[in-house]
Amino acid sequence: MTNTSEDRSGQKSKIWDRFAKGYAEQPIADQEAYEKKLSLTQQYLKKDMEVLEYGCGTGGTSIIHAPFVKHILATDISGKMLEAAQKRLEESPVKNVEFQQVSIDQLELEKESKDVVLGLSILHLLKNRDEAIAKTYQWLKPGGLFVTSTTCMGSMGAAPLLKCVLPVVSFFGAVPYVNPMTKEDLRESLIKNKFEIEYEWQPKKDAAVFIIARKSA
Repeated sequence: MTNTSEDRSGQKSKIWDRFAKGYAEQPIADQEAYEKKLSLTQQYLKKDMEVLEYGCGTGGTSIIHAPFVKHILATDISGKMLEAAQKRLEESPVKNVEFQQVSIDQLELEKESKDVVLGLSILHLLKNRDEAIAKTYQWLKPGGLFVTSTTCMGSMGAAPLLKCVLPVVSFFGAVPYVNPMTKEDLRESLIKNKFEIEYEWQPKKDAAVFIIARKSA
């Protein structure tokens, strides 16, 4: 018999497996903003760093950052997403990225073992956002960085309608769960979990909020 956490993970993975092919083929919505986020992140990366990316999807960002660090462990809940990621990896010259299918709540890592954790386009998809941020803090070395890009639907103009519709359709498995949090909720979660926000950027009002936060040294 599986436990409740495993049951939830299995249900989520099936939802994302359905979206994997379209997700892999979908062009980046705002290429300029994406490239700026890559550049900003790479300013902090060093060749001796151990990096974790959870919710890596089809692996593109991990593969791009790989030449700047020692090793990246990239995880996702969807096996289909990771199949696409592995194909990308095999078609690239990169050798220091490892993909693993596992949910954040089931991921077990040594405390203070990572220099950087990437949580990109993932926190708004979690019901247990604070738990994930707390685990991130534990995994990071003192002075380590948490880089996140998060859709804060509660701060967007369409939020009132979506707040009503999304919980219903996500309950029936039609779409993934989306947390209707605000930018203030996100900041509060980071600060509550002892992170210091070093950088925050939002390219436009309805875009994701990009944050670089640091664990105290």
